[in-house]
Amino acid sequence: MNETTRLTWHEIAPQGAKALYGVHHYVTTGTNLPEELIHLISLRVSQINGCAHCIDLHTRDLLKTMAVDKVVLLPVWAEVPHLFSDQYRAALAWAEEVTLVSETHASDEAYAAAAAAFAPKDLVDLTITIAAMNAFNRLGAPFRLPVKAQA
Repeated sequence: MNETTRLTWHEIAPQGAKALYGVHHYVTTGTNLPEELIHLISLRVSQINGCAHCIDLHTRDLLKTMAVDKVVLLPVWAEVPHLFSDQYRAALAWAEEVTLVSETHASDEAYAAAAAAFAPKDLVDLTITIAAMNAFNRLGAPFRLPVKAQA
């Protein structure tokens, strides 16, 4: 298979990259969301969107704080409710709803569960986290950002 070299988006548009990384900086330093939850949500969103670079990156970050069993079972988190807290499950459900918003229309049920699990500002910050990860995925996947994983 002949692979086409893709553009390095953050080098071509450094101001755009700076703006997007600014949102990431806000999420990681200006919110009350636990770092582990940010990585968990980022990984799940990236799995849905199929961004290899982001899946690799957030899996590596998540494995620093979370047991491998939980990380491996993240794609089927709803089937193993005992592995994730109520708050994490509400966040994962909301992440899926927001990521697939054209299909889910951000259902009232998922919103109610997320609103019950998070304070209002934390829910907004969680949604910003989800939106930012979707934006990164929509750059990482089409431009085929490299992964660290070795064959």
